[in-house]
Amino acid sequence: MSSYKAYVSDSSYYSGKLEAYLRYKEIAHERIEINMNVLREQVLPATGFMKVPVMQCPDGRWLKDTTPMIAWFEAQHPEPPVIPRDPFQAFASRLLEDYAEEWLWRPAMHYRWSYRADRLHLSRKIVDELLPGVPLPGFVKRELIRRRQRGFYVRGDGVSRETWDHVESIYLKSLDQLEAIFRSRSYLLGELPTLADFGFFASMFRHFAQDPTASDLIRERAPGVFEWQARLWNARGSRMRGSLLSAVPDDWSPILREIGEAYLPFLNANAEAWKGGQRRFDAEIQGVRYRRMPVSRYRVWCLEQLRAHFEALPDGARAEARALLEQHGCWRPLFLVEATDSRYDPEGRVPFRGRKVHYDNAR
Repeated sequence: MSSYKAYVSDSSYYSGKLEAYLRYKEIAHERIEINMNVLREQVLPATGFMKVPVMQCPDGRWLKDTTPMIAWFEAQHPEPPVIPRDPFQAFASRLLEDYAEEWLWRPAMHYRWSYRADRLHLSRKIVDELLPGVPLPGFVKRELIRRRQRGFYVRGDGVSRETWDHVESIYLKSLDQLEAIFRSRSYLLGELPTLADFGFFASMFRHFAQDPTASDLIRERAPGVFEWQARLWNARGSRMRGSLLSAVPDDWSPILREIGEAYLPFLNANAEAWKGGQRRFDAEIQGVRYRRMPVSRYRVWCLEQLRAHFEALPDGARAEARALLEQHGCWRPLFLVEATDSRYDPEGRVPFRGRKVHYDNAR
């Protein structure tokens, strides 16, 4: 192979994030649109998962999980950087990225599968993409997809009559917060995109800006956000001019408060459930009771990674970061749960995935 291979889906939340990053960095790659045969015959044997996006390196190694993938690519292709060189800004960008891609997941799935027009549209798109060779009538395949997705990603992920309005408020508040930022500059931290932009892009591009109900809202309520996601998709590092702000801006404050009030308490409840060996958990978020949400080992690792990034900061940047976290109610919840021990990546191999031989060859 002379270039990377990117296995992606046009309907995939994280595929859009990865593709936007590869396009911005101008990293040569072959784009491979997946179907069930590709998943079974190529992706599953190599990674152990039937999920995308994943990438295969020119030397045959496989990569998975967009956040560690981007960190690895930044080391291999350092210019132009998307992780700010300033350690404090780098930490803040990582915090926003983690929040954006993990906390907006639920409203993205809700808008896609809770509303009739959306689930009819997306079930057809997914069936056409993934299941063209499955010997069943189209209407049967589409109904099976709709039932699975609603059961797993909506009802099975805490969306109910009691939480419906709160789930939608996550999206609506995000639109308002981002719209206020993009009135004054092109990207979250200045005139160049950073990791924080790509974190929000995951949900905004392939879900909120394209699915029928959510896309009506983004065009009407936040046209600046709609413009931003198109601008980021079209951005190329070699053409970019400008600089980052000298500090974390004040207009990030509403987002940071949401992290402290909602996202970190959610991560803590998930981590406590993981420690207790539970498969599902309840949590009260901003006065709303979510019930029977699935425990995620990956999100325990996300919490561990945020802590590790903070601890790795040099003294001056650590003091700045702590002040920012304390100001917005994030400090205590970031370190509330002790001894999480996700065991998600005990040997430090991410983003590499696959059989052990792949790791050995990598050494």
